[in-house]
Amino acid sequence: MNNAAVLAPPGADPVEALIRSIRIPPRPSLLANLQGELASDEPSLDAIGRIIVSDVGIAAALLKLANSSFYGGQRKAKSVDQAIALLGIDQVAALMTGLLARQAIGADNAALAAFWDLSTRRAQAMVFLARRLRIGAPDVAHTFGLFCDTGVALLLGRFDDYAATLALAGADLTRCFSDIEDRRHGTNHVAIGCLLARNWGLPQGVYWAILHHHDYAVIDDAASDDAVRSLVALSLLAERALQAYQGHRESPEWNKGGERACAYLGLSDDEATDLLDQLLDCFAE
Repeated sequence: MNNAAVLAPPGADPVEALIRSIRIPPRPSLLANLQGELASDEPSLDAIGRIIVSDVGIAAALLKLANSSFYGGQRKAKSVDQAIALLGIDQVAALMTGLLARQAIGADNAALAAFWDLSTRRAQAMVFLARRLRIGAPDVAHTFGLFCDTGVALLLGRFDDYAATLALAGADLTRCFSDIEDRRHGTNHVAIGCLLARNWGLPQGVYWAILHHHDYAVIDDAASDDAVRSLVALSLLAERALQAYQGHRESPEWNKGGERACAYLGLSDDEATDLLDQLLDCFAE
């Protein structure tokens, strides 16, 4: 599949019917309201708080996340307003967006539960790396980390043998991950994830990075947006850490693009290893 087709006008590509057969959840009204307030000239903290507490379950989940060891400090938020004050509008919005994605896509079986656990770890890894390397906005890195593989969850629900495709593509040492998906299913998770992110009004840099996050040549492409290149490079570091977290000694994706990522980020092998050790320690807390 030509991934540019995902951004093409309707009817412009023969795989349109296939893409339309995959259930892509519409943007939740709560997210649309939140994005509308954030886009105003002077976003109101009170208005944002009211939008969040309009869904009791989401508000409770947000407080739990805000007070977790990763995001929370010594002070614990007792209300949504306090969480906004402690974490800031942008981080709260990123956490909200992730919670709404999980609610919309679901986690009602073992495969999806495992998917969301890994996606949450990836989002945390992206925040950690963005902060430590001082590259990009942590909340944008968080959103990318959580959404970059949402196409996986949607394709698991569309194709009975997609789990086998994941195992095959994840173990391949040379071919591009999405090329293997294309050959078996006529589409891939990066295209579907990009479409979901665009439909949900996420930043352009996020959905372009989702589209290219297995295309490591983009890291060397000076014509590409720096935000996209940075997110793809950081995602390789996060992937290496996640593989280690899962007990795998090797990371095929890191082997394909890790050298490019380190060169772009200005990291030596020792510096990358030290950074990843710190990240794994953070996972263990």
